[in-house]
Amino acid sequence: MTSYDTSRTGRPEPLQDGALWRRSLRIPMRDGIHLAADLYSASPEPQATALPVLLERTPYGRREQRGSDQDRSDAPVPRPEDIARHFTEARYHVVRQDCRGRGDSEGTFVKYLGEGLDGADTIAWLRNQPWCDGRVVMTGVSYSAHVQAAAAAEGVKGLAAMFQDSGGFSSAYDAGMRMGGAFELKQVTWALRHAVRSPEAAADPVLSEALLRVDVTGWFGAMPWRPGCTPLRHLSAYEDFLLEQWRQDTFGDYYRNPAIYGRGFYERFPDAPSLHMGSWYDPYVRSTIENFTTLRELKSAPSYLVMGPWTHGHRCETYAADVDFGPRATLDGNLAPSYLEFRRRWFDRALGREDEGNPESGDLAAVQYFLMGGGDGRRDAAGRMRHGGAWRTDTQWPPASTAPVALYLTTDGALTLAPPAEAAASVTYDFDPRHPVPTMGGQVTSGEPVMTGGAYDQNAPDARVYGAREPYLPLDSRPDVISLTTPPLERDVVLAGPVSARLHISTTAPDTDFTIKMIDVHPPNPDYPHGFAMNLTDGIVRCRFHRSYEKPELLTPGEVYEIEVTAPDTANRFAAGHRIRLDISSSNFPRFDVNTNTDEPEAAARRTAIAANTVHMDAQHPSHLRVWLEGGADALA
Repeated sequence: MTSYDTSRTGRPEPLQDGALWRRSLRIPMRDGIHLAADLYSASPEPQATALPVLLERTPYGRREQRGSDQDRSDAPVPRPEDIARHFTEARYHVVRQDCRGRGDSEGTFVKYLGEGLDGADTIAWLRNQPWCDGRVVMTGVSYSAHVQAAAAAEGVKGLAAMFQDSGGFSSAYDAGMRMGGAFELKQVTWALRHAVRSPEAAADPVLSEALLRVDVTGWFGAMPWRPGCTPLRHLSAYEDFLLEQWRQDTFGDYYRNPAIYGRGFYERFPDAPSLHMGSWYDPYVRSTIENFTTLRELKSAPSYLVMGPWTHGHRCETYAADVDFGPRATLDGNLAPSYLEFRRRWFDRALGREDEGNPESGDLAAVQYFLMGGGDGRRDAAGRMRHGGAWRTDTQWPPASTAPVALYLTTDGALTLAPPAEAAASVTYDFDPRHPVPTMGGQVTSGEPVMTGGAYDQNAPDARVYGAREPYLPLDSRPDVISLTTPPLERDVVLAGPVSARLHISTTAPDTDFTIKMIDVHPPNPDYPHGFAMNLTDGIVRCRFHRSYEKPELLTPGEVYEIEVTAPDTANRFAAGHRIRLDISSSNFPRFDVNTNTDEPEAAARRTAIAANTVHMDAQHPSHLRVWLEGGADALA
């Protein structure tokens, strides 16, 4: 479409006493489907002034008031028109669009996979309107960040800048849909939550009531599910895409779709400024960091990274679950007066508009990250542990002051700089899929009511933790958890960067999983006489993918294999007197689906088996944790 088509545009509607005007749009896609959108402008005749267009595409309702993908925030949540006015007053037009099959848009919703083409078609249409100066910039949180990367991977022209907050897949197989080959069950809880808000449910009160009455926790105890026997059985479109996600366990064409595999299409991304914002308790840490580092290397336009200590999208909160990071933790009041102002300033810089009455003070650092830690470890008035922290800047990630360090595992439960010298040493435990280790915080979102993200005391599970049982003993008391720690640290140790464990393992099963969790162990104090074991990051590997995620191979029982379990990056100050701890096990449920220890895929298995899993820790099999420490190995010497 090459001209302003009034047949696709509604009449102007005044908002906020005429300070803002809204028009309804119907934007055509290449297959004939039309997507609903709103155009916000500062005047009733937007075509009179060609300006950059700020585009946000959402599956959550273009006129809905949302704090984040988790639908909760203690901070005031601005309305879409309030957000729009902030940008129209700064000389932008704003477009908010319902994704296909959501809100008022036509078509059938299929999560993620069609967003690239729809985004590209939308940008092309916008650029041809007389009120657009040819430049479209994209913004948005979570799914609205995923759709930005999806459009960019199509090689779209005219995308002048991207502000990706808490999303944008580098590879959904590695983070967001799967990790280490295991399925992320937040996809299940997300589908259940948003099925209730689907156009189909809105049009059918019986279907709506059926979905509202779903016993989510009960269904999680009845996995695996079969077609027609799931809590989504009455909404086939949602059941179909969810089960298809679950069945797609190998890395193949399904995961090479540009919409969820930026890694394969970075060359097609526009050479435009990009900002990648995430948080240490967000599911998309890996994607956020990879998008930043790769685009920075490939493109001439600048890329920026911002990492806070929050859960998914909660940049205005000082805490993540049961841990508080202090007043410096928020974006608002620290990195900028507000999130809106932070975005507006960044877009002005990205478009070279500082000279248009929007001056900037100083240069924006390539990397801004929150280093957790340094607090007194006591309980605050809200009942949270004061862990503290501070913002830092750098020119790269991992920070230039850090270097990789190997900490070796020993059978007496130690983490040490010295490689093992024993000829034979190992630890074996029984892993029973019917009694998995419960998820207790971490990089989780949209998991309610069965899981929540953030930092929790791993010493003190309680009734909030799905699968935890009385008497609620510490997680490391379980016989299927290997817990290893350093001695109490003599001085502060700063960790900032990737986390992984190279494990030498064997098992009695044809397939099994291994998990890792890194923890900051606070010493006891009057508020926490048992100490506080604060989870930082965790990962998982499904062992049939020990050679390749494309061609799984079952294990030979008793044979020793070398595997690498990767956890998302983190940044934490381990204060003097604290310990660095690594927990190893074989399950983390319900964050990930549970390996049955058989040769049957998890999405369809009907039986389970107990596996005897072994981690070898001797001279020939030096299992170790790999972390990036400020000062390298000297930090622990």
